[in-house]
Parts: sequence; structure tokens; C-alpha cells
Amino acid sequence: MTHTAALPRRLLSEFVGSGLLVTVVVGSGIAAAQLSPNDVGLQLLENSTATVFGLAVLILLFGPVSGAHFNPVVTASDWLLGRRAGTGIRSGDALAYAAAQITGAIAGSWLANLMFDRSVFEIATKDRITTGHLVGEVVATAGLIALIFALARTGRAALSAAAVGAYIGAAYWFTSSTSFANPAVTIGRMFSDTFAGIAPGSVPGFIGAQIIGAAVGLALIATLFPDIAADADDVVVPHEDLSDTV
Repeated sequence: MTHTAALPRRLLSEFVGSGLLVTVVVGSGIAAAQLSPNDVGLQLLENSTATVFGLAVLILLFGPVSGAHFNPVVTASDWLLGRRAGTGIRSGDALAYAAAQITGAIAGSWLANLMFDRSVFEIATKDRITTGHLVGEVVATAGLIALIFALARTGRAALSAAAVGAYIGAAYWFTSSTSFANPAVTIGRMFSDTFAGIAPGSVPGFIGAQIIGAAVGLALIATLFPDIAADADDVVVPHEDLSDTV
């Protein structure tokens, strides 16, 4: 199945979707810290619950236009798997998707800061680099990639909103890193010095771990489903015919 919506519309979808995803993550983190200032566990519960529902809704909203990648490693995986079968996203489009996702994520942090009357332009100071955190990011990203492409391969991509939301919600708790699993979101969260922020010095390590995790997830899914390339373009949500008519 090919992408049929015009590229500018798909890029707008990825920009706004990625931005709103980070707004959900950062905004709910700020709200959680204000509502439960003395209970970090409750803060994480509030943050993760908002993220689960927010991500599921955003996939449903933007999936029919762009596939609702919102994540450069998902886009890169779609491109890499699709190369073998002539499906998947094209190279130039993949780069444009990544740029839209990253810029949208940064804008999403700014929007969250603005909504909660913080300085719009700020840099996070929360250092998250430990060996455990990096291993957590490998695990979180590998699981996410494997889930998305397993659903596509088995004709269940329509379940992605619920399944991906549920996985990320669970991974908030079972990974030490709280499951960023997304280079764009990682970069975006650098621009809010709040509960959900990440210091610039931690970002390269997290992104490196996410790339490794994506490779692990791809290796697993290619082994389990050798003909996965034929279905690569159904990620994350199968696209309807949304081509321009005028």
C-alpha cells in the first residue's frame, strides 16, 4: 500500500502529531509535579496514564494521513524494510518525516511550557545517563519496533493505537529509563526543565541506545516474519486514499 496523501500534508501530520505527543508527555509531567509534589511514584502514574491515552488518540487522528510514525526510528525502519520489496517510505520522504518529527517535538515542549506559565525557552537539567537507563532504552525501543511491525505483518495494524499506547504505558514502568524510545521525543524533552525533561548531555546516549534497540527489534521481526518487507508500508496505521482531488 503506498502513501497517497500529498507529502506536505503528511509532513504537517507528522509535525503536529509529534508536537502534540511531546505536549502530552511534558504537560502531564508538569501537572503531575504540581498535583503530587511529594510522591514521585504518583507523578509517574499520572504522566504515564496521560501519555497512554494521548498517544492512542494521536495515532487514530493522524494515522490515516501519514501513518502516525511520530518517531524517526519507526520511519527509518519502515524505509529499511520496504527497500527489499519496493514498499515503505521513500528515502527523501523519510528524511523529511524525521525533520518534521524533531521540529514538531521541540515545538511541543515550548507549547507545554507556555500552557503552564513557564519560560517558553528553557533547557532541561535532569541528567538521565546511567548504564541501566541506556539498557532500558534499548529494550523499550526494540519492543516498540517489534510490536509495530508484527502488527503490520499479521494484518492487525488497525490495533496499533491501542497496542502501542499500552506498550508505552507499560514500558514507563518496566524500563529504568521510563521508555523514551523515540529520538524526536528525546530531543523535544530537552527543551523543558521539568519532570519529563532530559539534560542535553544525556540525549546522545539515549538516541544511540534507541538506534541499537531499533536494530535489535528489526532483527527479531525479520527472523520471525521473513516476508515482513511486503507489509512495511502499513506502519503505523494503514493509509486510505487521501490524495488531493483538486
